[in-house]
Parts: sequence; structure tokens; C-alpha cells
Amino acid sequence: MANATLDLTEFKAAMARFPSGVTVVITRDPNGQSFGFTASAFSSLSLQPPLILVCLDKSAESHPAFRGAGMFTVSILEAGQLDTAMKFATRGADKFAGVPLIDGAVSAMPMIEGAAVHLECRTHEHLEGGDHTIIVGEVLTAASTDREPLVTYNRQFGRFSEAT
Repeated sequence: MANATLDLTEFKAAMARFPSGVTVVITRDPNGQSFGFTASAFSSLSLQPPLILVCLDKSAESHPAFRGAGMFTVSILEAGQLDTAMKFATRGADKFAGVPLIDGAVSAMPMIEGAAVHLECRTHEHLEGGDHTIIVGEVLTAASTDREPLVTYNRQFGRFSEAT
């Protein structure tokens, strides 16, 4: 096969064509300050033990807090939480201002109130993934609802629609 130069603009456009749920991931640093980010790069990884993964850009403001964190939470947002997704995706924003939160039962870490799913995780390991850190978490608690998830596709947010 001939060597081809990958066009990064085309790569980004191709990856945007993969529909995904939208999550907010939150931790606290040793001083008790909360940090969070919006992620669509999230997946279940293993049932035994129950593991998930989420990817965080190494240049993110919250990266140092997550590198040192022993626990974190994942809130899979519901369809009406677009404003929350955008706030946690915005560099420099006061991400927690005006956002209703609940505390996890095990970790006491914040989670987004009204989310479709809540997970509390213990950090299992960090893996290098180019310009991202892959955070693997062992799921300690999981709670889900019947709320419709917020999804992203082609750089747009929307709702899930069943195939007909």
C-alpha cells in the first residue's frame, strides 16, 4: 500500500460522523476544588471488572486534576441538558455556576442533577493516547433513568430517533 498523508481536516470530519452520547465528567483535586469537562469520547470497556473509559485532551484545564484523581463521576446527559454540555465544553467558563448537582453516594463527588445516567468511578489507570489521556475507571455505582439521552452527530446536538 502506498504511503498516504492523512488530511487532519478530513479525519476530524469523518470522526464527527460517528454519533455519540454526551457526558460530563467531574472530579475534585486534593484541595476539594471541582473540575469537569464534556466528553463524547466515552465507552464501556469491560464487565469483569466493570470498566469504562473516557478521553481527555492533555491541554484541557482540568487535565492535571484528573491525572491526580482517585475518583470521578460520569453523567450521561439527557436531551434537555444542552446548555450544561456547552458550559462544560467551554474553556475558561465557570462550569459549575448555576448547574444543579447531586453528590455521589460512594464518592460524594458531584454529578449533574437530572442526567439520564450517573456513574461513580475509581480511577483504574491512565493510558497515553496521542494528545489525549485515556482515563479508565472502575465503576462503583451505576444509576439509570428512562430519560432520553443527548446525542451529538456531525458537530450538532440532538435526540435519538429510532429507525423505522
